[in-house]
Amino acid sequence: MSAFPSSLSYPAVVTSLRAAGCVFAEDEARLLLSAAAGPGELAEMLQRRVDGLPLEQVLGWAEFCGLHIAVVPGVFVPRRRTEFLVRQAAALVRPYSVVVDLCCGSGAVGAALAAGQQVELYAADVDPAAVRCARRNLAGAGEVFEGDLYTPLPVALRGRVGVLVVNAPYVPSGEVDMMPPEARLHEPQVALDGGADGLDVQRQVAAGAPQWLAPGGHLLIETSRRQAPHTAELFADAGLVPRAASCEELDATVVVGAKPATP
Repeated sequence: MSAFPSSLSYPAVVTSLRAAGCVFAEDEARLLLSAAAGPGELAEMLQRRVDGLPLEQVLGWAEFCGLHIAVVPGVFVPRRRTEFLVRQAAALVRPYSVVVDLCCGSGAVGAALAAGQQVELYAADVDPAAVRCARRNLAGAGEVFEGDLYTPLPVALRGRVGVLVVNAPYVPSGEVDMMPPEARLHEPQVALDGGADGLDVQRQVAAGAPQWLAPGGHLLIETSRRQAPHTAELFADAGLVPRAASCEELDATVVVGAKPATP
């Protein structure tokens, strides 16, 4: 820290972050100071953060399941609550399982699952910026495709997927404007807005899942506690056997749907 001029000292950075409303100003200041190559870069990074850019997009990475996940401006930042989705999926993954990370964003979920054990991993997202980011994070671990939901996936995967893990947008359209500015101003709308009731994308995912899942395979979707019963109903309507799991610590809810092993 002593390498920086006094105007960009740790206390000065903390003060600037606090004035901008950053709740964890001290922690953020330490991260910015450690990441910046010099005073000029620090000043630029600090200004971007003060202007409201998510810290992870300023740093260029997000910590997720013990990994540094590359994140660039305009790409959805993986949330800590989504680590619960990874835990639930990891418990169902078997060695060499076919795993699909749908609505993959930066590829954080797929990367965490691939880091835990040997899998045949595929990921897809409709947003080109997210796809570029995911290809960086999943390099050597899996294939990433660009397109809407199942459309870009190889046809050869139909009926072979053991674990289909999805962090689809589930914020109702009318509530997007109530989200923190960091999200609604700096993350893609397509990654946040789940339609009138927040379930539009989940409906499409659930309806198509049985065609892609192997017998005994599982679909897992992150949702809210309020929406979980409706998500479970969508699963049941698609012929899956649903159950919900929650984590109070992370304020996280996941609905898991099992495809029957026999028709």
